[in-house]
Amino acid sequence: MQGPLAGLKILDFSALLPGPYASMTLADMGAEVLRIVSPGYPDLAAITPPFLPDGKTSVAIAYLGRGKRCMNLNLKHPQAVDVIHRLLGEYDILLEQFRPGVMANMGLGYEDLSKTHPNLIYCSLTGYGQNGAMRDRAGHDINYLARTGLMSYTGSKQTGPNLVGMQIADVASGSMNAIIGILAAVISRNNTGKGQHVDISMTDGAAAFNALIGAGFLVEGQEPGFEGTLLNGGSFYDFYETADGRHISIGSLEPKFFQSFCQAIGRPDCIPGWVMPENMDELKVQVRDIFKQKTLDEWLEIFYPLDACVEPVLSLGEAYDQPLAKDRQWIVEVEMPDGSKVPQPGVAIKFSATPPKPGKAGSGSGVHTEEVMKSLGFDQAEVKRLAESGLFD
Repeated sequence: MQGPLAGLKILDFSALLPGPYASMTLADMGAEVLRIVSPGYPDLAAITPPFLPDGKTSVAIAYLGRGKRCMNLNLKHPQAVDVIHRLLGEYDILLEQFRPGVMANMGLGYEDLSKTHPNLIYCSLTGYGQNGAMRDRAGHDINYLARTGLMSYTGSKQTGPNLVGMQIADVASGSMNAIIGILAAVISRNNTGKGQHVDISMTDGAAAFNALIGAGFLVEGQEPGFEGTLLNGGSFYDFYETADGRHISIGSLEPKFFQSFCQAIGRPDCIPGWVMPENMDELKVQVRDIFKQKTLDEWLEIFYPLDACVEPVLSLGEAYDQPLAKDRQWIVEVEMPDGSKVPQPGVAIKFSATPPKPGKAGSGSGVHTEEVMKSLGFDQAEVKRLAESGLFD
């Protein structure tokens, strides 16, 4: 059974995490993705440990390259543009993650390619977008989050901003908005017959994550600050350390959940103040002391029968080993080129009629170069000549 995106064909020029995660997700849902690897632009994901048992393929590439074919192409070679134009006869969606202007300088910008391929959907994924004062500036996830105001209220009064273990701007903003943008453009093309340029900025997406707090600030002008709101530590909604050095999450926001929470910890006197009483700081110190009187397992035994939005902070191993992970298929077994299996994170989106099916694990760069070139009409002699000319270096 084919996935819901069967029929979409994508040329993927991206590297690192955001673009490859987006195209992998599209591939999981049935799109045909061809990775274009330009050896002159090294991909840290390909050379960073850990590696699979073969000692050659990084775990990152095996994961992010899942379900994709891969060919090498030196984008600075004079014949590279001709090869790309031929590929666009089949692949009418292009994803790239270079700084603004880099693809255009090689004759591969949207304006160049759309002249002969008006139905082309061309998605550019960058840190700061295709226009504006910061378009050419380098950055990483931490910088994008810092620029958006998010980190001005994510942390504690004592420590200041806190890092988050996953890449919010890269994946939740960059990858997911690229997927949404591409699929929206596909629907538009189905209606109009025309493609378009999709401009995704990871910082734009992260700025939109301010959501309710940002909307409130724009009306009231009140800075949220660390531990100053309902959801950033300014209420009982928080993490608490237990007697055995573990942590538990308290999400008891609504009155019925909060009442159960207060009764469970032996503090029904807190119920009238709800989650943000005037003496919040004082009460929170007391609640932290209460949680340190029992182990995590002891607290879970108390809270498990209750409807209070209380859950343990699990290690990654514990998270993957819990029944929920198995019920929802958080882990899938993916076939390697040699036929062996490797476990990888599964597909988050479920479909009843067209279930996603992760393809084979990603392979090293250039594995499908000759195969792709021959499919474009190049014979063996031409492929050999072009290889010797440096087209695939």
